[in-house]
Amino acid sequence: MTQQSSNGVTPHSASDDLMTSLSVVPELDGGWPLLGHALEFQKDPVAMMGRGWREQGDLARFRLGTREFVLFTGPNAHDVYFKASEAQLDARAVYQFTVPIFGRGVAYDVAPEIMSEQLGFLFPALREPAMRRFARIMFKEATMFADELDDEGELNLPEALNRLTVKIASHCLIGKEIREQIDEGFADAYHYLQNGINLIGFFLPYLPIPSHRARDRARKTIAHLLSQIIEKRRRTGSVQDDFMNTLMEAKYKDGRALTDDEITGILLTVLFAGQHTSTVLATWTGLEMSQAPSCIDHVRNEMQEVYGQEGEMNYDTLKKQLALECVIRENERLHPPLIVLIRKVLQPIRYKDHVVSPGTLAMVSPAVSHRLPEVFENPNEFVPERFAPPRSEHKQHHYTLIGFGGGKHQCMGKHFAYMQLKAIWTVLLDRFEFHLDSGIPDPNYGSWVTGPKEPCLIRYRRRSQSSVFQ
Repeated sequence: MTQQSSNGVTPHSASDDLMTSLSVVPELDGGWPLLGHALEFQKDPVAMMGRGWREQGDLARFRLGTREFVLFTGPNAHDVYFKASEAQLDARAVYQFTVPIFGRGVAYDVAPEIMSEQLGFLFPALREPAMRRFARIMFKEATMFADELDDEGELNLPEALNRLTVKIASHCLIGKEIREQIDEGFADAYHYLQNGINLIGFFLPYLPIPSHRARDRARKTIAHLLSQIIEKRRRTGSVQDDFMNTLMEAKYKDGRALTDDEITGILLTVLFAGQHTSTVLATWTGLEMSQAPSCIDHVRNEMQEVYGQEGEMNYDTLKKQLALECVIRENERLHPPLIVLIRKVLQPIRYKDHVVSPGTLAMVSPAVSHRLPEVFENPNEFVPERFAPPRSEHKQHHYTLIGFGGGKHQCMGKHFAYMQLKAIWTVLLDRFEFHLDSGIPDPNYGSWVTGPKEPCLIRYRRRSQSSVFQ
């Protein structure tokens, strides 16, 4: 009899038995010769993957060109996916498209054990003492952003919030020197670096298309800026309370210090983790709230309760804003910044009566799984209260809300992102009324991180009421 582990994954030693005793996941119909399902996926990947779930259930197989994918959908399938070991499901083989952005010798360009060490350097930046300092920075940056706005006007919300989150993330996670250079070339370079993450780059990261050439130039510009700061700190003996200084003093387990290239690459990795997805989630949050006046009233009442007593924003007050956190969670559910998470199958994966073969690309789709009617009631509706007691729909299973991943690969910066979004929208809702004339825009699936199609214009007007922070 074939031995199976408790999480449904069969050990490599039983692979021969698996290939003969279990069936391969059937392929979704509608594929074309050579192209497979690529045209349908390119047009609307979420609709295509949703069709896969409706027609095939928890596992659905499809092809994009010559590459074969299996989609794991629903809490039970997620349980197998997220509990699989690195020897069974490998992220490094999939995310090679990040190497031109983060650089050589870091993240997915190193062995898993080295990547784990590098991620370990981040822990001090996410502990409570650092988060308390970040809360003050977030409030300061959001307040400066609000001060610069006119009494009324129109914003391209994704572009405006991108500028703000770059300032917050760079100030918190890299250091004040980079924050001071935001308007002197860093922001523009970072924008081109962001554009280097696209669906073409996923398959062909070194294809010499214009966006990739701009990405490579931007990477050199940012690396030069960071190297100058590192060199100046070393030359002057300057010690700052930030993550750059943490990396400059860090050592691997073998006693080796980090090179400047490694420091630069890890800083860029952290900056992307703390900024790119936050911009998208902050944008969707503002758009959905603008269409739900009762939701805004509820959030503002909570703001009055919290800040009417405290008077200032800090780590503790942000933690008390549970209504706003439910709003953010609901936007993570409806509009997950990453619509797919992908791993390469290295050893056969068994799920029920099917086997997923080595070489297959296994994926989960938060965009599909977050709208399963058996998990979330009225899944297409914006209902922040679903995350509050007594409903607490996200607590039915470990892997119901997976916008930030799950298991050992869950994003370490999730709580940083939540806190950042709370700070931004607390300040903006305190200062302004917002109105979206055109309704919620369609998602832009041309980008790896899925925001709304632009331009995405929202009107604002300064409120006459006294600020809760006065």
